[in-house]
Amino acid sequence: MAGKKPRSVYTCSNCGSQSPKWLGKCPDCQQWNSFVEETLAPTSPRSSATAASGGDSAVALRLEQISGGAEQRQPCAIAELDRVLGGGIVPGSFILIGGDPGIGKSTLLLQAVAALAQQRKVLYVTAEESALQVKLRAQRLQISASELFLLAETALERIFDRVKEIKPAFLVVDSIQTIFTSALESAPGSVSQVRECAGMLMQLAKHSGIPTFIVGHVTKDGSIAGPRVLEHMVDTVLYFEGDPGHPYRILRAVKNRYGSTNEIGVFEMSDRGLRQVNNPSEIFLAERAEDAPGSVVITSLEGSRPILVELQALVSSAPYGTARRTTMGIDHNRVALLVAVLEKKAGISLLNHDIFVNVAGGVKIDEPAADLGILVALVSSHLNKIIPRRTIIFGETGLAGEIRAVARPELRVQEAARLGFERCIMPQGNIRSLEVPAGITVQGVATVQQTLDVLFDISS
Repeated sequence: MAGKKPRSVYTCSNCGSQSPKWLGKCPDCQQWNSFVEETLAPTSPRSSATAASGGDSAVALRLEQISGGAEQRQPCAIAELDRVLGGGIVPGSFILIGGDPGIGKSTLLLQAVAALAQQRKVLYVTAEESALQVKLRAQRLQISASELFLLAETALERIFDRVKEIKPAFLVVDSIQTIFTSALESAPGSVSQVRECAGMLMQLAKHSGIPTFIVGHVTKDGSIAGPRVLEHMVDTVLYFEGDPGHPYRILRAVKNRYGSTNEIGVFEMSDRGLRQVNNPSEIFLAERAEDAPGSVVITSLEGSRPILVELQALVSSAPYGTARRTTMGIDHNRVALLVAVLEKKAGISLLNHDIFVNVAGGVKIDEPAADLGILVALVSSHLNKIIPRRTIIFGETGLAGEIRAVARPELRVQEAARLGFERCIMPQGNIRSLEVPAGITVQGVATVQQTLDVLFDISS
């Protein structure tokens, strides 16, 4: 009997949805021009993923029959990475690290596995570079590890053979978009290849208990390239962020089954690799200008870590008919909303003014506690009035002009006091149960107008 012929399908590169014909818009994720043609080879009832994991069928167990308690984490000697992972590497975990090209993903992993490879075997699969290129990077970083094995390979089946031979304690695959399996005829990096290879690596990690790191490229909009199901497969998704014009890099956890999300680690890129920044608040405030209107210090809570950053605003009259609104590190729509609140609730019209808002140091702030700082910076620049240097501000602003309470105010105030700030303007609702540290005074505000009166003596 003749075998089945390969067939072609169209797969959405964003969500993985399939269609027998090309569609201009995906009916599932509503993405335009995302369908690509792929050739599917006939497969046997036993999937390659099951074969890779050993072929044994799973046995259902009662909850009481399952042994083991809290997971035993393995520290990787990089405290900032351990913080983002939730305290260390969990056995059998499947971790995805994404980021822009050249941001430092491979450098970070090489530094991490070098520390792990001092006593335990680590297999580093380099699918994009040769083993010699990785060796030269290791020499530049002054890395020496006797148990670090390099494998320049793109075929997944041969990678599994080397894993069975070496029996590593940790596995790194750089990157998932360049790995392919012979079970599929599509090209490496296609939706089906990324999905299948990731599934097989996940089975390997879960059945063998080998913690596995995979590197993922990102698209122009900053999301992981390939099907969105890739992020659902892994246990942890880490994004490496950074401005090319700044040496600082931020490792952010957007998904973590073994720890808190939105936890960050801060690094500084140097000629010898990534250096940990244990006190990011001091770094981000080191070059703050003296007595500059439009400059204010706000506090952002990233996971369990409070970080103080400088927020800058510049308001100037628009030379042409249409005013510009430019933001860096802050949501553009949030700034537009706060400008409308200023006009309606405080009588300060910025309609005919260009507005520029920037978070110094290349940091991205996405929590509502920065609202009050943005408002104050805009008014400070507009009125050309200086905010006292040792004053810190945080609070969420509502559409009615009220200042709402934010989460974990005690951590924010403690960090400000530790860095020598003397005054904190914060929501009135956070003061009731707050223990104020020594050396700093707090002042609660309930409305936008009250805040402006306190800082700039503006009457309504």
